[in-house]
Amino acid sequence: MKLLEGKTALVTGASKGIGRKIAEKFAEQGANVAFTYLSSVEQGQALEKELQTYGTKIKGYRSDASKFDEAEKLIGDIVVEFGTVDIVVNNAGITKDGLLLRMTEDQWDDVLDINLKSVFNVTKAASKIMMKNRKGAFINMSSVVGVQGNAGQSNYAASKAGIIGFSKSIAKELGSRNIRTNVIAPGFIRTEMTEVLDPKVVEGWEQGIPLKRAGETEDVANACLFLASDMASYINGQVLSVCGGML
Repeated sequence: MKLLEGKTALVTGASKGIGRKIAEKFAEQGANVAFTYLSSVEQGQALEKELQTYGTKIKGYRSDASKFDEAEKLIGDIVVEFGTVDIVVNNAGITKDGLLLRMTEDQWDDVLDINLKSVFNVTKAASKIMMKNRKGAFINMSSVVGVQGNAGQSNYAASKAGIIGFSKSIAKELGSRNIRTNVIAPGFIRTEMTEVLDPKVVEGWEQGIPLKRAGETEDVANACLFLASDMASYINGQVLSVCGGML
């Protein structure tokens, strides 16, 4: 039997990178998958067609999770289309890096809204369904930067640290309803964003990782699959770092 057979999952920000691999992994393991995208319309539509080959129900939604009304509408639409939602992966995120003295208010607000407020919005809306069902799992995507900070990323670090604090609190609030909330904190993962970096810079970063290599999106998706599955039924309020030993 597949690990997520018969379950319905939502993955936000799934048009590329880690989110795309998570959506693919979930569909492969038998889940019905709803996912969101915003600016990457063509990639989102292509992913919907690709995932349908796994034989489960798949639907992509163009939705901005940083807006409360859109998040509520998204969850309502998913319940109409799929009947319920069992698993939510809050993965939507951006970076707008800059040193504090040069960072604009807009750069701060945009990153906090999309990375952190979106988690509040989607979790609040989806938790109502899970509470009625008395079961569910939230997996919120943080970062090693949210644990240890990083120069030039104060906005990103604050948003990702906020996700950890939020998740630990929600784990205590919703645990009695059999709803688990956990966090994944990826380290240096190869994605479309890292492909444009200078290979020498990448090599330098890899040398600072005990495993001496960057992670793959598959590594994060596997961790996400575990936390979403019944194998993790007694894991709640935890931060799983997928970083090759960076932390």
